[in-house]
Amino acid sequence: MGRFNVNNQYKAIVIGGSAGSFQGITKILSNLPDNFQLPIIMCLHRLKHVRNGFVEALSIKSIMEVTEPYDKQSVKRGKVYLAPANYHLSVELGQYFSLSTEEMVNNSRPSIDITLETCAYAYRQRLIGIILSGANKDGAMGMKRIKDRGGLTIAQDPAECMIDTMPKAAMALTEIDYTLKIEEIIQFLIELHKQYK
Repeated sequence: MGRFNVNNQYKAIVIGGSAGSFQGITKILSNLPDNFQLPIIMCLHRLKHVRNGFVEALSIKSIMEVTEPYDKQSVKRGKVYLAPANYHLSVELGQYFSLSTEEMVNNSRPSIDITLETCAYAYRQRLIGIILSGANKDGAMGMKRIKDRGGLTIAQDPAECMIDTMPKAAMALTEIDYTLKIEEIIQFLIELHKQYK
């Protein structure tokens, strides 16, 4: 029995991160099993005018395919999705993506809160939310929404973060289920994967 209380009720994983999160993300993606079952939806703050290179940089490290979803695209198992530059990324009921260029939220587009909150609405208790290193409070309300709707919440250990504002903001707003270092997040996801074999 592993150290984490995981089961196969979960249908999706959503990850938010900003400054200092890229290294952690690449480490996670490079250590997942190649037949990992759940979709991973990522909203990372990025430069809005730099459209190329980010997916490619993640893809080099990732075992799973990394793509930027298009509007109305269905969420598929075993894929990694990254919010496109300068677009808010939402997940709608029925598990499909929607993109918008509405006003910035928390000075950000894409907004981590929007992605996390819409995922919480679409997946409810079947969602795992992970918040990583970052320099503002974007994502804190989204993590609370995930928790309020019965999902599982994980924050990167602030002691490990390059910038700890983002996980600390989430921890101040809601009771996070697990506070983990990147290596422990990887172990959690590997243990979760074993539930789907």
